[in-house]
Amino acid sequence: MDKNWLTERFIFWIPLVLSLTVHEWAHAATAKALGDDTAQRLGRLSLNPLDHIDPIGTLILPLLGIPFGWAKPVPINPLRFRRDIGMGTGIMLTALAGPASNLIVALVVAGVIGLSSFLSPGSIPSAAMSVVTTLIVLNVMLAFFNLLPIPPLDGSRVVDSVIPDALRPAWDGLAQYGAFALLALIVIPRVAGFDLFVLPQQWAMQLVHIAGG
Repeated sequence: MDKNWLTERFIFWIPLVLSLTVHEWAHAATAKALGDDTAQRLGRLSLNPLDHIDPIGTLILPLLGIPFGWAKPVPINPLRFRRDIGMGTGIMLTALAGPASNLIVALVVAGVIGLSSFLSPGSIPSAAMSVVTTLIVLNVMLAFFNLLPIPPLDGSRVVDSVIPDALRPAWDGLAQYGAFALLALIVIPRVAGFDLFVLPQQWAMQLVHIAGG
């Protein structure tokens, strides 16, 4: 196996695991703050990556070179939200917590590395900057991707929490085909030769520039 290929895989995989861990922890922590301790009781209110790893989405596919991944979804029980928190509001806040956490990670990492580079130019090794760059880009892309209103992504839970009752039957019907829509979203742009994620990629690279990458 080519040594450079293996190195590239781990430069991608380590930030991915960290990013997915923060994402799922944010779901669990928000649910707990709203009164639902389901994730906590199942050991998912944790920043230990081992508690969130999905064998296929976190290990096999990313290490084989597939440029995306996922962790085990955090379970929530809307019936356990506090009485002052409506079920719809609780679902929406819990869903948004994951993408929000990824954006926060990207901003904080860019800010810290940028400040370090300003105070001590050249103090960050190039290998470390490769990991940092991947971490920033991954978190921006995870935030954007998960906000898309396609089941089972977080954006679909936001839609599910606010959609009017009159439109719910149609939404539920469309949601049945979420997996196919998600696959099409990944495959069709590549076949057609355009990049659906060009804007978040550009924004992510601006953060990398701020960080001195």
